Amino acid sequence: MLPFADVDFGEALLLALQIFFFVIWIWILITILTDLFRDHETSGWGKAAWVLFLVVIPFLTALIYLIARGSGMRERTIQAQAEAKQHFDSYVREQAHTGSPADELHKLNDLKEKGALSNEEFERAKAKLLG
Repeated sequence: MLPFADVDFGEALLLALQIFFFVIWIWILITILTDLFRDHETSGWGKAAWVLFLVVIPFLTALIYLIARGSGMRERTIQAQAEAKQHFDSYVREQAHTGSPADELHKLNDLKEKGALSNEEFERAKAKLLG
């Protein structure tokens, strides 16, 4: 009584192909919805209409969306990635607490006075900082 005992290789291959196309379809829908809600120029009513048509007639609407708005999808994605990188870089700078070169020199001098740095280590670090 095994349920998969009657499945031959061709049917299994067809099932794998169907699953592949289903995953691709879901991926396309997620990409369209992400792009739609990332676009700040489209009104709320316009977004609602696109989503409604994606639910009612999904294949035709997805095709029309990709033809009509496909060129702007790339620009919006690149802009979103650039903004994310900018936010990440500012967060890293904020968390690193890097000060001015004068602050760094002051820290190096304190380490030298405490004996944690030798004179040549201090000079090397100073040259690296100023050079």
